[in-house]
Amino acid sequence: MMSEEKLPLEIAPQQVKASLDAGEEFVLLDCRESEEHARASIAAATLFPMSEIQQRVGELEPQRGRHIVVHCHLGGRSLQVAHWLRDEGFARAQSMAGGIEAWSEEIDPSVPRY
Repeated sequence: MMSEEKLPLEIAPQQVKASLDAGEEFVLLDCRESEEHARASIAAATLFPMSEIQQRVGELEPQRGRHIVVHCHLGGRSLQVAHWLRDEGFARAQSMAGGIEAWSEEIDPSVPRY
């Protein structure tokens, strides 16, 4: 896969699930706050709250060239975070459309909705 390709800013939950199932290499970030993460989460995701991202962006440095998918509750915050990451040079950052709500509805009904 060429890293030069321009990825769309949003990715559908079905595509994220297919990538996980295929064992593709990418980073799944949950940009919600820890209370939300405790309520409902996707096993493969790493909690990286939007409120901390500017202070913690250095932790993502090793992932700079990799595909990064960000999710939140409904898709708004993750879109902002994906935009911000792209501005910071993470060209392959995407937001999972519909957030964990869509994941629960379309992919895994065992994930609680709130």
